Amino acid sequence: MKSPKESFKSLKDTFTLSNGVQIPCVGFGTYLTPDGETAVSSVIEAVHAGYRHIDTAAVYGNEKSVGKAIRKCGTDRKELFITSKVWNSAQGYETTLHAFDKTLSDLELDYLDLYLIHWPIPRKHDDDWQQLNRETWRAMEKLYREGRVRAIGVSNFKPRHLDALLEKADIAPMVDQIELHPGMPQDETVEYCRARDILVEAWGPLAQGRLFESVELDVLAAKHRKSVSQIVLRWHLQRGILPLPKSITPSRIVENAQLFDFELSPQEMNFITHIKCESSGLDPDTFRM
Repeated sequence: MKSPKESFKSLKDTFTLSNGVQIPCVGFGTYLTPDGETAVSSVIEAVHAGYRHIDTAAVYGNEKSVGKAIRKCGTDRKELFITSKVWNSAQGYETTLHAFDKTLSDLELDYLDLYLIHWPIPRKHDDDWQQLNRETWRAMEKLYREGRVRAIGVSNFKPRHLDALLEKADIAPMVDQIELHPGMPQDETVEYCRARDILVEAWGPLAQGRLFESVELDVLAAKHRKSVSQIVLRWHLQRGILPLPKSITPSRIVENAQLFDFELSPQEMNFITHIKCESSGLDPDTFRM
């Protein structure tokens, strides 16, 4: 088996999903990126920096701007991998189909590369979330079979949520996008997904900036002549996790792309895993919106 250093040499290199679809190994996140020129310019900057994987969601409110950037970036649509997500209030069979249509319309695209269920338990569905997820998933299977989306998956699902979905699913999720970063390595969910050939993506891979306060990471970054963000994103890749860093600052967008000319030792990997860092506090078992 090749090491991550040998396998991943640029942002265009890929993981292979369970259905054979290739997904670029680092994604560009757009959570909290303001709609309008900020979103357009940051996505264009990311594509110019080499990113080929753009992650958005209906609830982010910036799909129109992301779509505009895709059209203006100068890169052929077929070279890009675009992800969006169905929001909690749209879960259900018919409502998911309508939500997908609106997402495609807002992005002005003919298809998506990946579509995800955003959270497992919408508000007021504590008693029937399993059935609601199944209806949502049935709609996503339909979209997948029709070729309107190349891959389908989930976000913020723990093993128990996945168990409930897999019990009735005809097609297994290909991706689980979860909060994951040093101090929150999510070993249980990662191991569960690996055993079932579900790729894990990390949102908040830099703990939304909290990791920049770590003196220990500063020291390690200086040793490698890299930034803390580069060290942490490299840690994700060497774990076989697909990170989704986000920024609207051009220099940081470029910096977060420069991950392929160094490697962390096993000792350094273990050290980074156990850095103390709090989570966002958004627990899929209690988050309700």
